[in-house]
Amino acid sequence: MARRPLPRILSSGSAHIARSRVMARSAADSATDVLHPLITITRGLRLLAGSGRRKWAATPKERRGPALFLVAACVLVVALLPYGPLLTLISVMAVAGWKGRDRSPRRTGPNDAELQRLRSLYEALVPYFSVPEDPSPLFAHGGEWDKAFDEYEFDADGRLTRLRVSYPAYFTDGEDSSRVRIEHLLHAKSGRGREYLFDWDEEGNVLVMSVLPPLPTDIAAQRFVTAPGETVLGFTDAAAVRRTVPVVEGDKTRDAPPVVWRTGARSTEPHLLVAGRPGSGTTSLLRSIALQALAHGDVVIVDGNGTGEYASLSGRAGVLAVECGLSGALSGLEWASNETERRLIAANRARQSGHAVPEDTKRPLWLLLDRPSAFAHPAAADGRPDPQELLQVPLRHGRAANVTVVVAEQLDNLDALSRTVRTHTRARVVLGAATRDELASVLGAPPHTTPTPETPTGRGYARLGTGPVLRLQVPATPDPYDDATSDAHRRAVLDLLPDRHAPIDGTAEATDTAGRTAEPEPEPEPDPPARARVKRRQRQNQAPVPTAVPAEG
Repeated sequence: MARRPLPRILSSGSAHIARSRVMARSAADSATDVLHPLITITRGLRLLAGSGRRKWAATPKERRGPALFLVAACVLVVALLPYGPLLTLISVMAVAGWKGRDRSPRRTGPNDAELQRLRSLYEALVPYFSVPEDPSPLFAHGGEWDKAFDEYEFDADGRLTRLRVSYPAYFTDGEDSSRVRIEHLLHAKSGRGREYLFDWDEEGNVLVMSVLPPLPTDIAAQRFVTAPGETVLGFTDAAAVRRTVPVVEGDKTRDAPPVVWRTGARSTEPHLLVAGRPGSGTTSLLRSIALQALAHGDVVIVDGNGTGEYASLSGRAGVLAVECGLSGALSGLEWASNETERRLIAANRARQSGHAVPEDTKRPLWLLLDRPSAFAHPAAADGRPDPQELLQVPLRHGRAANVTVVVAEQLDNLDALSRTVRTHTRARVVLGAATRDELASVLGAPPHTTPTPETPTGRGYARLGTGPVLRLQVPATPDPYDDATSDAHRRAVLDLLPDRHAPIDGTAEATDTAGRTAEPEPEPEPDPPARARVKRRQRQNQAPVPTAVPAEG
């Protein structure tokens, strides 16, 4: 059946909303400019009325009668004079405008503390942006800092939030080492503990440093508005991507910029490598990918940690196997390799004969491996092959067979991954605290921001192939069976889990750990390679038995 395209309101609704907000803001600014005199006069009349009311309240009672008589006489004289009411009205409006003017002092430059900070920053940049041969250096000790710093902004605490630096043309801005020195200096002098974005304009010899706001961490696992073959890895800055998706945060819905990873036959990077230290959120990212993949495909999970982080997915519809041991991992990956070959052969035969590709080869198959290097030592001790060797066929031919491989490994054990895994997983994600050199070695390029030493769970960077390095915050997808998981996150994950397999013996309903009614637990599923033999044996047992014909005589 042909897939229907997404409704236009889902793909372009956010753009219309953003355009409407800009138009409303422009209209409000224009109305404020036009009505500014009227607002000033109204404020002045209110102040004059308040002043008159206070003077009337301060007047003694015996003097209020003569005061009223004097005011009435003045009003009568003004009314009898030629153009008296008009001149009085003009005078009152002028006094009200003068009284209601904005008399708050406006800052025209930095204060003493901010000025001292700018001067010290200018002096610190002199050794890097000056040479002795320059006859009129832009940066010099005791020079004019306002010629080098075109724009600057400070926050309420007096720390820089934005700085525009003009540097001389002979500075080697094309070398990464030179850039890193300047970025490190600006980071240290402007205040640590924040994430800075450095935008180098090599043509104009301008560097713009700005402070990035922290990415939101309150987005939980949910159904994202994506097309088949698209997976949301997390969320990033609004200026980094051109797309937004609606997300639910508590009782509110807003648009968030996602990092979308595309898989399938037309994907440029069909496989993913996730790296991070313990506690950085790599398992949560794999769990989030599994929940999104189960909406359109089948999943095989190999857990090298052996801590039961994927127990909630065991026995669910679409989950072919959740393996935690060496034998199960070898059998599951062997079946996946054979399934990839079978799909390739079936699709090739169908194309050669002029027929459509079989439907069983179109359904996506996901192989999720969490710490596969943990099986290397037990496999070598038992004389068995490393499970990573069985990933060669899915990694090399997975694009044509709709097979996607996702590998998560600790940042310190990336050398234990096979060369095939590192070569074919060009979509990369690094989570948790990491140095600039570690990020560059895994992602292939350094980020344009300064990594912070302390990061929340699920925070990191992503790079899809040769694209830019993006900041990333993974949606909160914890283990629902963990006691430390909050009720809101537990309910969000449990609502996304598919139903369990249908029971065989018709047992009564059970209740899961979250307190909701669940279907009875199925019998332990056989390994993927043995499942075909089990089904074939069941068909043989269900075959009709021929009726015996009685012999004559």
